[in-house]
Amino acid sequence: MEQLVQFNANKVNIRSVERRFLGIADFADYLGVPKATLYAWVCQKKIPYLKIGKLLKFDLTEIEPWLKNKRFREIH
Repeated sequence: MEQLVQFNANKVNIRSVERRFLGIADFADYLGVPKATLYAWVCQKKIPYLKIGKLLKFDLTEIEPWLKNKRFREIH
């Protein structure tokens, strides 16, 4: 994840920023599941999330390892 920021006299110019935190709608699209499923997983504490006030945010640096742990491997 790379972030390039230039400071110019009280002005910040962000040229390239990779999103780290996703809201519920963006994260539902990212996983390809309905928002209702995500809300259920949050209520059941099945998925890592942040709650900022009333907002739910999902940190991709926590989600990627969580997804890898959910993967089933074929046994030969």
